Amino acid sequence: MSDNKNWTEEDLLPISALQHLIFCERQCALIHIEQLWDENRFTAEGRVMHERVHELGAEQRGRVRVARGLRIRSLELGLIGQADIVEFHRQDDGSEVPYPIEYKRGRAKPSDCDKIQLCAQALCLEEMLSTHIPEGALFYGKPHRRLMVPLDNALRASTAETAQRLHALIRSGITPTPEYERRKCEACSLYDLCRPRAFLEGGNVAQYLERMLSE
Repeated sequence: MSDNKNWTEEDLLPISALQHLIFCERQCALIHIEQLWDENRFTAEGRVMHERVHELGAEQRGRVRVARGLRIRSLELGLIGQADIVEFHRQDDGSEVPYPIEYKRGRAKPSDCDKIQLCAQALCLEEMLSTHIPEGALFYGKPHRRLMVPLDNALRASTAETAQRLHALIRSGITPTPEYERRKCEACSLYDLCRPRAFLEGGNVAQYLERMLSE
């Protein structure tokens, strides 16, 4: 977090960058420092899913008001983004409790990256609306169902810490060297731009090219 506690509008970073950071710091830096991007089947499918959700627009379902593609931000975390869906559940006293829902194309991941992205959206909404959000949900395309996510203190702390790490990385302006993990790296849309195998076994790019030419 900044020394002044609150970030300025110019400092705000995309909420989506939190997931990039957790997946791979180098991927995050390539996208958000070097402004590099490439798309594969997985990112294309995810983009299309989000676009379709946002195009549906707002609606009312009994006591639930549904907003799609809602722009959100937090000056405390220094984050900005767009929520796929926010349900506003009307209470007996007439107040509304926001319920954010983030859409994902595949299945639940072993890391907390999706939960942290969802929690960041909830924290943005809490700050903007001066409210408390106890729970949200992740909607996964493969099982085609919601996964309820309690927004507990541990997840909130992890989300704030990840936002701090993200700002520190972007401020540094330094792209980390790659750490090759076959399954993860070869699924990344930036694989050809990153060239992680060039750094295998502690080698450098020159050594890697020399080995390739000698084969």
